[in-house]
Amino acid sequence: MRSYTFALSFLIGAATLAADLPDQEGAVVGEIRLEKSNVFNLSDPAENNWLFRLANRLHVVTKDKVIRKQLLLQSGENYSARLVDESERILRGNSYLFDARIEPTTIAAGVVDLTVHTRDVWTLNPDISLSRSGGENRTKIGLEDTNLLGRGQLVRVARVENVDRVEKSFEFADRHLGRSWVDASLKIADNSDGKLNWLSIQRPFYALDSRWAAGVTLLENDKRDALYRSGDEAAEYRQDRDYLSVFGGWSKGLKNGWARRWAAGAVFDDNRFSVVPNPALPALLPGNRKLVYPFISVDILKDDYQTSTNHDQMGKTEDFYLGSRLFASLGWASESFGADRDALIIAARASRGFGSLQKNALLFAASVDGRIESGDARNTALTVSARYYQTQSAKRLFFMSLGVTAGHALDLDNPVHIGGNTGLRGYPLRYRSGDSKLLFTVEQRFFTDWYPFRLVRIGGAIFADAGRVWGNNPVGPERSGWLTDVGFGLRFAPTRSSARKMIHLDLAFPLDGDGSIDSVQILLESKRRF
Repeated sequence: MRSYTFALSFLIGAATLAADLPDQEGAVVGEIRLEKSNVFNLSDPAENNWLFRLANRLHVVTKDKVIRKQLLLQSGENYSARLVDESERILRGNSYLFDARIEPTTIAAGVVDLTVHTRDVWTLNPDISLSRSGGENRTKIGLEDTNLLGRGQLVRVARVENVDRVEKSFEFADRHLGRSWVDASLKIADNSDGKLNWLSIQRPFYALDSRWAAGVTLLENDKRDALYRSGDEAAEYRQDRDYLSVFGGWSKGLKNGWARRWAAGAVFDDNRFSVVPNPALPALLPGNRKLVYPFISVDILKDDYQTSTNHDQMGKTEDFYLGSRLFASLGWASESFGADRDALIIAARASRGFGSLQKNALLFAASVDGRIESGDARNTALTVSARYYQTQSAKRLFFMSLGVTAGHALDLDNPVHIGGNTGLRGYPLRYRSGDSKLLFTVEQRFFTDWYPFRLVRIGGAIFADAGRVWGNNPVGPERSGWLTDVGFGLRFAPTRSSARKMIHLDLAFPLDGDGSIDSVQILLESKRRF
């Protein structure tokens, strides 16, 4: 029950204390104290045993400087309840913290002391997993530390084998490089079908009132890929991609509850396709693409967040964005810049939330991406999604989701799939392919007090999925029509580990399809949501 108490104290206690704070101009932040909890609470008899005591002794608790760097208020600055809330969200965004709350207390007229409560999780983990979805297995063997020596850095080595390739990789990430707001990430992978090298160094708009951002991203990716028909590989090709993006952004900060952010930059994106050496399948090659373009973008968002528990996670504070947000970007690729064509590059995003997560909430999002070449739309996709939450009680929640993608003249290497790996749980991987799709899910979620060994919370779900694909499959005709399934499963949410993914164990029963599909699909996979 400690996790529920921690979350409940944030939702009720902190709000009550904040309400007692002075509203007068000139209130300043006094002392900022850190109360850092280790992985296990040894004052709780249920957690005070030799194994948990040993784990606490071996674990390096997050260093003070790592937490203090992420606070948007400092001693001597004007107190702001909004910045307290935003600082909490930033802290909760770290995988090495299970939860975080900031408790304000008035100790003298015009002076507000703050106590920052955090609880660490175990971050040095053998990264061993076996998952199955869409009739295909995925295995992972590795070692990771998401909070190296308490410094907030991630280091991971892993070997992953799935239906596409065997990957051996090394990763490093530091969201506060040199105690700054610079986010640096590196991944190097030696794969059975090629290689992947990825580097990103960015100073993002880390807070609503951030005034500038900048960054660079580099990617080198050589791989073999396939096109699918009825869940089976039907053709193959090799892709070599070199990608570089640089940008700079500026903003006047948060004004009257809104932030407007501008950015400009340039992109080099070179995709080359060729026949796979020693091919086992017929070759079907996408056309080469070399896009070189400057771009400008604007991002407008409203400060509107809500917190909850037992929605997409179990027993922990969840942050949901319910504000209005609009993003738009325009780029111009030209042969004079080195591109192989002239094209207008478009991207837009919009999202909005309605209602209250304590009762009924609807989260809506839409996006469009594509190119305009010689007056015609190319590789253009419009995507609309909606998620609905109805809180029935502290232990029950009804959930629905709808996702629609409408594609037009898609590049051959950018097909639309539907199947066991994309939410249609009763069917094989990439079971249907085309240029447009629809997927609808209903789910009754159950949250329990079952907490084995104080390590993992357990819940369950009863679900039904329905979906279909439209458009031609470039590797041959497929049956059209709706595909539906029903099923049930268990959810396992680790509470002491930095692995934020929830383990799903589902039995799904397909109601359509053909005789080649198993009558029962067993899925074991990890996801970030319930």
